[in-house]
Amino acid sequence: MRVELREITKRFGSFTANDSISLTVEPGQIHCLLGENGAGKSTLMNVVFGLLHPDHGEILLDGEPVRFANSGEAVRRGIGMVHQHFMLVPVFSVAENVVLGFEPTKSLNRLDHDKARREIRELSERYGLDVDPDAVVETLPVGIQQRVEILKALSHDARLLILDEPTAVLTPQEIDALMGIMRSLAAAGTSILFITHKLKEVRAVADVITVIRQGRVIDSVSPETSEPDLAALMVGRSVSLTVAKDAVEVGGSSLELRDVVVRDDRGLVAVDHVSLSVREGEIVALAGVQGNGQTELAEAIAGMRHVESGQIVLGGRDITNRSPREILDEGLGHVPEDRHRDGLVLSMSISDNLVLNTPRRAPFARRGTRQLSAVADNARDLVQRFDIRTTGIDASASSLSGGNQQKVIVARELSRPLVAFMASQPTRGLDVGSIEYVHRQIVAERNAGRGVLIISSELDEVLALGDRIAVMYAGRITGVVDSSTSREDIGLLMAGAGREH
Repeated sequence: MRVELREITKRFGSFTANDSISLTVEPGQIHCLLGENGAGKSTLMNVVFGLLHPDHGEILLDGEPVRFANSGEAVRRGIGMVHQHFMLVPVFSVAENVVLGFEPTKSLNRLDHDKARREIRELSERYGLDVDPDAVVETLPVGIQQRVEILKALSHDARLLILDEPTAVLTPQEIDALMGIMRSLAAAGTSILFITHKLKEVRAVADVITVIRQGRVIDSVSPETSEPDLAALMVGRSVSLTVAKDAVEVGGSSLELRDVVVRDDRGLVAVDHVSLSVREGEIVALAGVQGNGQTELAEAIAGMRHVESGQIVLGGRDITNRSPREILDEGLGHVPEDRHRDGLVLSMSISDNLVLNTPRRAPFARRGTRQLSAVADNARDLVQRFDIRTTGIDASASSLSGGNQQKVIVARELSRPLVAFMASQPTRGLDVGSIEYVHRQIVAERNAGRGVLIISSELDEVLALGDRIAVMYAGRITGVVDSSTSREDIGLLMAGAGREH
């Protein structure tokens, strides 16, 4: 299928998400849409898939203008979309998920299970997807769940397949498998629109790369374009893609976990007897596919979740099940996974957010009275030091971009004496420029002799920052390795193929 987008514009109130975007996807082509988070990629794909309607412009399929009232019409015209967050029913089988909404029936309108299984086996074999139609989705690894999503699209004879950030929850081996599937589909004539912000992936698989910045097409380039050049196109300036780290003498234990057990919101064990030590002057990067207990472990360290058994020690002092306020006072700097829910009060000013963890301390309060001039002086200093882009310190945190919101949290946490620093998904949702900045601050903390624990599902980030890398799978540490370990070996540990530590 040949797909043409001509001058597509989509506005939300006064905000223009897509500004006169034009591009063409040829039959059998893997066309990558590359851009920062918030650049307008997903909005554009939702327009193509009929989930949103453009305010201006048109879509042509094989030269014919089309306008979809909904996604069902897009599906009937041969467009399939695999969303970043899977649209699967966990308790249904693969077959039931694939045919949902288009069920083959037999007498009395009953689902024809045999026909559904046959169709899925045939599709699975044709495209090399290797999926058991009888498997229950919730029992499958995320890489196989993604194959189920692709099968759903292909079962409706999709001739254009849209993949929205498809590698966000995959191990390196699963990413390699997905790339192989994409190449097979393209070779069979399927057109693919691949949305991502990961430079290595686009250069590995794309035939054409279109870069979008702030809702506009900046350029269309070949996959031979270097990563630094692609990053510059995305951000609008040159960006360092490497993390410079000096040799630092490692000291004693800064943060120690001893046989820690933590349950999730359902009462199930999410952290299963985890022991780990972070020493002064080192970064330990905790890697793993999202959902393997990392979130619950970070919340337990920060006092946000109850520790059922085991011990957490910060600078030689037991902080197990202490309150978040007490743990911060003991010297833990914490950048939470969800900056909106746990890191900021969005309706409050930037100056107030910069003293959220020390509002009653001198010089920001004296005898129970806030010292507004000290709060303002602190904000002006940190805004300048941490390059927080804002119209003023009295602006609300909600007025900032995601990168600048993250800078507010990092500035607040690093502007006080610390024993250890912990950051969960520190660059999630950030552009490559903001990532460069946050990484520099993390390394500076390590160089100053603090112990640093980074929890990230981004393997590139783990490899760039970690002096040692601990890998978590199904609530356990499957291995602790040094930063020279290959991506493939770390990927195996992320998939659970390792010795428990």
